[in-house]
Amino acid sequence: MTQALTERNTRELRNRAEALLQRLGVAMPEPGPLPARTPITGGDLASLRASSRAEVDAAVERAATAFRDWRTVPAPVRAAVVRRLAALLAEHQEELGELVTLEAGKIPAEARGEVQEMIDICEFAIGQSRQLYGRTMPSERPGHRLMETWHPLGVVGVISAFNFPVAVWAWNTALALVCGDTVVWKPSETTPLTALACHTLLRRAAVEAGADPEVHQLVQGSAEVGEQLVDDARVALVSATGSVRMGRTVAPRVAARFGRCLLELGGNNAAVVTPSADLDLAARAIVFAAAGTAGQRCTTLRRLIVHADVIGPLLDRVAAAYRQLRVGNPLDEGVLVGPLINSAGYLGMQAALQRALEDGGELICGGERVEGFGEDAFYVRPALVRMPAQTAVVREETFAPILYALPYHDLDAAIDLHNGVPQGLSSAIFTRDQREAERFLAADGSDCGIANVNIGTSGAEIGGAFGGEKETGGGRESGSDSWKAYMRRATNTVNYSTELPLAQGIRFE
Repeated sequence: MTQALTERNTRELRNRAEALLQRLGVAMPEPGPLPARTPITGGDLASLRASSRAEVDAAVERAATAFRDWRTVPAPVRAAVVRRLAALLAEHQEELGELVTLEAGKIPAEARGEVQEMIDICEFAIGQSRQLYGRTMPSERPGHRLMETWHPLGVVGVISAFNFPVAVWAWNTALALVCGDTVVWKPSETTPLTALACHTLLRRAAVEAGADPEVHQLVQGSAEVGEQLVDDARVALVSATGSVRMGRTVAPRVAARFGRCLLELGGNNAAVVTPSADLDLAARAIVFAAAGTAGQRCTTLRRLIVHADVIGPLLDRVAAAYRQLRVGNPLDEGVLVGPLINSAGYLGMQAALQRALEDGGELICGGERVEGFGEDAFYVRPALVRMPAQTAVVREETFAPILYALPYHDLDAAIDLHNGVPQGLSSAIFTRDQREAERFLAADGSDCGIANVNIGTSGAEIGGAFGGEKETGGGRESGSDSWKAYMRRATNTVNYSTELPLAQGIRFE
């Protein structure tokens, strides 16, 4: 692709982005030094002005002020904002999905699926607004009632990553709002336009629902903006999605001011394939989990632990599928794998592959750059590497489409391999043996926050709590009782008697 053609394509994408923003009701941002880049060509769609320290401080103050009234609004009434947001997201699913494709490089099916995930969590949160349940416990003292109640926490700071530029924000924001919190969002500096679109839709939803639009604030910029939220004592909860390195910085700084953290960090996810597995089913699941989103999901399958009796036939199936995957512009029909987000992703992938080969790995297929999209766009073929052992590079997360395959001989050894990494997000086993499945799901099986049977590691539904253990951070978002992270618990004792007995039988007379 010539430079002139790349520039023309970038202009077309820029015009497309401007039209999408207009249809979403977003005015083009004021120009500034923060680029909104598309990984499709590597060119800029727009430029924005980053939030200054004073602007971030003012945004937090507006959120803190709005919280004082928002917390007293009944939860089912607060849900009206989320209900209206869900309707606007459904109305604009195509436009917002295409904007995700332009900024994050996802193929349209995945981008629309991400917007659907936003709609789904809104529906979940609406129902949750009538189920913020406490408990009543029996008191040991006669004439007393013992109970717990849940109350809004305060300002929630949401720091999100590029790979899910809208869904993770919605996971946090929909629940935080129905729980009575206000939100300050710092999106990835890589995807600022999708953030502007979501912010606009939410504030519109608030106005149309008769609520204060100041319950949601948006700040844009680099890591310094996020650090300001991390250090601000007015931010009761920092929900941060990103790398383990980022988590190591965020967690102690929030803890130092006795704030709360909800961390969703790295994943080095594995699937165990047993001799009884349906290899055709496993291969289909493996290919999507490993190559989908160009390997740029926290739940991407990165390690394949296969019984020695079936590793050959399974890798043949996966390699054949990999060779048929169409890599290219995600807007083109039939493309299944789009670009890496930037050059750092590409260089990290190449460095990891080189280390794997030095450790005795065999590159079965993939790994090469796909040319023809311009020097600033980075397309790669998903790589399949057979490894003799779980070396240091295999134990690290490389945010790119590399799948390491390792053999095993007995299930206990496979589980040891599986758990022998610092991360603990998602996992899977492929088997038709119920004992093997139950062993994997048991307390001494997978040590991850997500453990699946006969499906891949990615594609979690919003009904279940999402998150992981160990260096993944321990956070839980989305479904189940994840709402509790956004509220504070109070234990209440009510004395309705005329006496004043003390607990534990203590007498003080």
